[in-house]
Amino acid sequence: MFNTKAKLFINGRKKIFDQIAEKINPNDKHVWFHFASLGEFEQGRPVLEKLKSLYPQRKIVVTFFSPSGYEIRKNYALADVFYLPIDTPSNAKRFVKAINPEMAIFTKYEFWHFYFKELADQNIPLYVISGIFRPSQAFFKWYGGFYRNILKSVTYFFVQNEESKNLLVSIGLNNVIINGDTRFDRVYENAQLPKKLETIERFIGDSPSLICGSTWPEDEKLLSVLPAKYPDWKFIIAPHEIHESHIESIEKQFSAGTLRFSVFDAETINQNSNILIIDNIGMLSSLYQYGKLAYIGGGFGTGIHNTLEAAAFGLPVIFGPKYDKFQEAKDLIAIGAAKSISSTTELINAFDELIVDEKAAVAARNYVEDKKGATDQIIAMITKSN
Repeated sequence: MFNTKAKLFINGRKKIFDQIAEKINPNDKHVWFHFASLGEFEQGRPVLEKLKSLYPQRKIVVTFFSPSGYEIRKNYALADVFYLPIDTPSNAKRFVKAINPEMAIFTKYEFWHFYFKELADQNIPLYVISGIFRPSQAFFKWYGGFYRNILKSVTYFFVQNEESKNLLVSIGLNNVIINGDTRFDRVYENAQLPKKLETIERFIGDSPSLICGSTWPEDEKLLSVLPAKYPDWKFIIAPHEIHESHIESIEKQFSAGTLRFSVFDAETINQNSNILIIDNIGMLSSLYQYGKLAYIGGGFGTGIHNTLEAAAFGLPVIFGPKYDKFQEAKDLIAIGAAKSISSTTELINAFDELIVDEKAAVAARNYVEDKKGATDQIIAMITKSN
C-alpha cells in the first residue's frame, strides 16, 4: 500500500490485455523485445533500433517487467510498450496470440517458464542477447533440472564471455556464440553525439568535475568529504532515486551547500556552490561528457550501476566493493581505468591517483571502442534465420 513501485507493478497490469487489444492488430506480425528494466532496455536498444532502421516496416512490441523501465519508456516512438503480464500458462498463451510475434528477443537474464514454453510450442524463434551466466545460478546445480528445461526453449544464445558459453555447453546447450555486450554499442554511439546541456556547461565553467552517477546513501556519505578537500572541483550528483526525501538527505549530507538542477536556471544562477544535484531522470548519460572523473553508485548495495557510459567518454571510474558480477568493472580495473574503494581514505587515494593518470582516461575510452560490434553480429544472424 505504501510502496510506489509495487503499486505501479500491480496497477500497470490491470486490464493489460485490453490495452494490448486497443493498440495491436493480432493479424500483424511483430518482433517482441522483452526487458527486465531500464538498464536492460538500454542494453538491448542498439539491436532494436538497428533492426528498425534496416526493416522499418517491421512492427515492434516492447515489454517490461519493472515499473522503472516501463514508466520511463512507455512512450518510446519505435514500439508499442506494455508491462509483461505475470508468467502463467493462460497469460503466456493469450499474450503470444495477441501480439503474434515472428521472433522474441530477451536481454541478459530474463527467463520465464511459461512464456518460453509457449514460444517453443508455437515454433517462434527466441533469442537471448548479451546473456551472462555464472556457476552459482540454479541452471548449473544438481537440483536445476526444471530451470535447465527453460533454457532448452531458446533458439540461440548470444553471450558476453567464455565462462557463460562453457556453462551452457556443460548442460548440453551448444546453440551459443560469444559476441560480447551490446551495451558497448549503445554507450559508444551515445558518446559520439551527446546531447549538449547548456545549464551544466554554465555550472561547471572551466572547473574540472566529478560526475557521480546512480548514487545511493552509502555512496553519498563517502562522497560528502570531497568538496571541502577539492574546492576547485565541481561535483554533480545524479542519484538513483530522486524522491524528495532522498534529495533532502543529500542536501543535509553535503554541508558545503548544494544546488538542485530544477531551480538552477531560475533562482540560483549567481550562486557559487560547487555541488549540483540532478533531481530528474534521463540526463546521466549526457552528463559524463562534462566530467574528468566518474563515481558510479551501487557498489555498497546489490551491485554497481553502469560504468560503461562514463568510460565511453574517457572517464576513469571509481566504485564500491560489490562489483564481482560485472565483467566490465573487472576489466576496467585490470587496465588501470577504474578503482574499487571501501572507505573514505580509499576514495581520496583513488581520486588523487586517477586525476593525474592520463593513461587511465585513454584506456577507458579504448576499452569501449575495442568491444563494440555485437549488435551487427546479432542482427546478421537473426535476420538470416527469419
